[in-house]
Amino acid sequence: MRTETIEIDERFGKEYAGLYVFQEMSWAKRSRIIQKHTKYSQMTGQIQNSDYVAIQAETIMASLREQPENKPITLEKLLNEENGVPIGLGELFSQIANRLNTLTTDETRFLSEQSEEASHTHQSRSTGSAKTSAGPQRSSEGSRQKRSKSSS
Repeated sequence: MRTETIEIDERFGKEYAGLYVFQEMSWAKRSRIIQKHTKYSQMTGQIQNSDYVAIQAETIMASLREQPENKPITLEKLLNEENGVPIGLGELFSQIANRLNTLTTDETRFLSEQSEEASHTHQSRSTGSAKTSAGPQRSSEGSRQKRSKSSS
C-alpha cells in the first residue's frame, strides 16, 4: 500500500509540528466509512443525505498511521467547529488522504480498458420471452398499443 510522509513546521502552531505518515487504506475500509455516514432511501435506494465532513475526517484518521508523540490529531479535533484543526492543516491532510485513497487517471484508464475488452454481459440471442405453464398469456404488445392510443 502506498504511503506518504510529511513534516509540518510550526506554521499551524507548535502543537502540530512534527512528522506525519499517511497510508492508503483498503477499499473495504473506505466503503464502510462512506456507508456509515450516508443515508439511503429505503424505497428507492437513492442517497438522501451524506455527511461529507465526517467521511473526510474518518478517511484522514484511517489513513494517518503516525503523528507526533503529543497526538495532536484526533477525530474529535477534526470534526470540532470551535477548536478544531486549522483550515490549512485540515485541507493539507484532506489532499494527502484523497490522493492516497483514490484512483489515479492511469489506474482508471487501465480498469476501464479491461472492462471494455472483456464484458461479462452477453446479449440474448432471443428477443422473445419465456412462456409460463400458467396458461395462455396476453400480448403485452397489444396492451401497450391500447394504452398509448388512450393517452394521446
